[in-house]
Amino acid sequence: MADAPEYDISKIRNLGIIAHIDAGKTTTTEHLLYYAGSKHKLGTVDDGNTETDYDTEEQNRGITIYSSCVPLKWQDCTINLIDTPGHVDFTAEVERSLRVLDGCCVVFDAQKGVEAQSETVWRQANKYNVPRMVFINKMDVVGANYANVLEDVKDRLKGKPLSLVIPIGAGSSKDSTTPFVGIIDLLAMKALYFDPQDKGRTIRTEEIPADCLAEAWDYRAKLLDAVTLVDDTLSDAALMEAEEQTVHITAETIRPIIRQLTLSREIQPVLCGSGREHVGIQPLLDAVCWYLPSPLDRPPVTGTHPTKQDKVEKRKSDISEPFSGLVFKVIAGDHGDLFYIRIYSGKLKMNSRVTNAGKEKKEVIGKLFHVHADPKAERDELTEALAGDIIATMGLKDSVTGDTLCDTQHPILLEPITFAEAVVSQSVEPMSSADKDKLLEVVARLMREDPTFIVKNNPETGQLLMSGMGTLHLEVKRNKMERDFRLKVRVGKPLVSYRETLRSPIRVTGECIRAMPQNMFARLVVEFTNERTEPPIQVRSRIKPGILPDQFVAAAERGLKGALQSGRLGYPLLNVQALIIGGEMTQEASSEVAFEAAASDAVQRALSETNLLLLEPILRVDVNAPVEALGAVQTDLIKRGASIENTEYNDKIAIIQAFSPLAKMFNYADELRSLTQGRAAATLTPSHYDAAPDSVLRLMLDPDGV
Repeated sequence: MADAPEYDISKIRNLGIIAHIDAGKTTTTEHLLYYAGSKHKLGTVDDGNTETDYDTEEQNRGITIYSSCVPLKWQDCTINLIDTPGHVDFTAEVERSLRVLDGCCVVFDAQKGVEAQSETVWRQANKYNVPRMVFINKMDVVGANYANVLEDVKDRLKGKPLSLVIPIGAGSSKDSTTPFVGIIDLLAMKALYFDPQDKGRTIRTEEIPADCLAEAWDYRAKLLDAVTLVDDTLSDAALMEAEEQTVHITAETIRPIIRQLTLSREIQPVLCGSGREHVGIQPLLDAVCWYLPSPLDRPPVTGTHPTKQDKVEKRKSDISEPFSGLVFKVIAGDHGDLFYIRIYSGKLKMNSRVTNAGKEKKEVIGKLFHVHADPKAERDELTEALAGDIIATMGLKDSVTGDTLCDTQHPILLEPITFAEAVVSQSVEPMSSADKDKLLEVVARLMREDPTFIVKNNPETGQLLMSGMGTLHLEVKRNKMERDFRLKVRVGKPLVSYRETLRSPIRVTGECIRAMPQNMFARLVVEFTNERTEPPIQVRSRIKPGILPDQFVAAAERGLKGALQSGRLGYPLLNVQALIIGGEMTQEASSEVAFEAAASDAVQRALSETNLLLLEPILRVDVNAPVEALGAVQTDLIKRGASIENTEYNDKIAIIQAFSPLAKMFNYADELRSLTQGRAAATLTPSHYDAAPDSVLRLMLDPDGV
């Protein structure tokens, strides 16, 4: 990193590439790196030699599993590029990336348009108010339709796409009489062609083909409509353009207005091309620099004072502000963990001391790096890192994903990253009993890397249960144990990660009355409700002053919080609120321990067999199937207990949206391919929890049927 006087934060772009699986994110990313000169040879997903899919598992499967950050230079900008996974099982990688990015590019398949995971990543970008642009990829495939994708973005995502380019043709020369051969730049009103002989490096600018002119002027008019809403002084020139069909408003005039609209999230600039055919990537890079935000364009980051939670703290993207940063990714390594940090303000120097604000621990910053995609490969060592940058360091002792690091004298606690809960579990044990300790060590390292991977001991069976976002997620973890850590393990069948809650609100009296070996007495009156709230477990007190000492009330709250961590069956509790409204004590036998025990008793009474409700994870199921297979697919879904919400048609393809219990959907993708001779595909996304059948609850309460 250059010294502060040469450092221009306005030239930084922290960019994420997000999309549904197989939309072409990694191929697009590979071209961005190739044209920017960050690599000298263009890799492909099929050959397993792309820059960002560095892990063996990614190369074998041909999918992105881990987000990776690669710095590159384009124009006069430094772009910290993060390529994220598209598969729903690895959505946590998207979540943690969007939390620290300033802008993103959403990639869509020109044939398939908006798909299930496209909706998920779009919602995630909305959650963090991230300005974005759209790249419609695969314009060379059969059935590619630019206009349909634009309508999809409007209808399904409620987006406001604004075309900056349009394609010349669609499909390939094998299947189309007007194949995709280039793009039309609507700002310059010129046709751009990309030379396949040098993989698209050479761009030829020509006049727009006559058969494309009418369409180009139509899209240009829509572009100018958006521009003139911001700057009405351009209205007369726009009218002249419409009448004369000649350019009166220059690209240099239009760009600042498009940037303004993009930053305010009023539009999403749209570009198109084909990564596979090396078309349209350089204009995408230009657009990233022209329209997406620098750290200066984003609002100051907001947090709280670690010890004064009601005191709001803010930090601007300025090197003169006190240092603040967020740990958003941890990679366990043989020689120490690597911590990725987004720096929001100030400077971070090598060998400096900072504070982990949430844990009130001091951390020593070791070496600082710009890390290329593979964390084991090349690293650019830094002496200091400045506001707006994304860097990595080693040597942190107490920090994990979501932790805030800050200046010791100016503490701030940033909002942590929240992740979806795991929905699938499997038992895991070492092949050799001698490896038991090694297994515990390995899963601890994997949990540090991945907040959605949870491993706990099942107290009833003594088994170690690993939980994750799906069966593929757990399969990847198992393979990582065996490949990277040389640990042979045995796993059980996938299990549903249920939740428990109250069937009905209830008021109970919890007690702790013991005579031996020591007198103990405590009585609590607690009201329990089952509303959907955030956080899902809440404990409060409304007990009148003077009835119980403050330390006994605090002990009761601790006892309730502890007991509400898991339910009667051992599953986590969901949507339970506890309100202490009364209590009794004696001077001789009451204590904090007694009130913690009484609180635990109250929870057990509230979760009686008659008032316990078991919740099961419900998946959103999106199926694309040939129309002739629609009946068989719908019948199969109904047999699995699914409710079919909607069916749409796109040419000869039926698009089915349904919701189904996870318990009935293991191996569904494989069985669907068998049912339709490989012509249908499905995306399964965790949606929500709903009541499980009472028969499942009865079986869990009484496995032997007594």
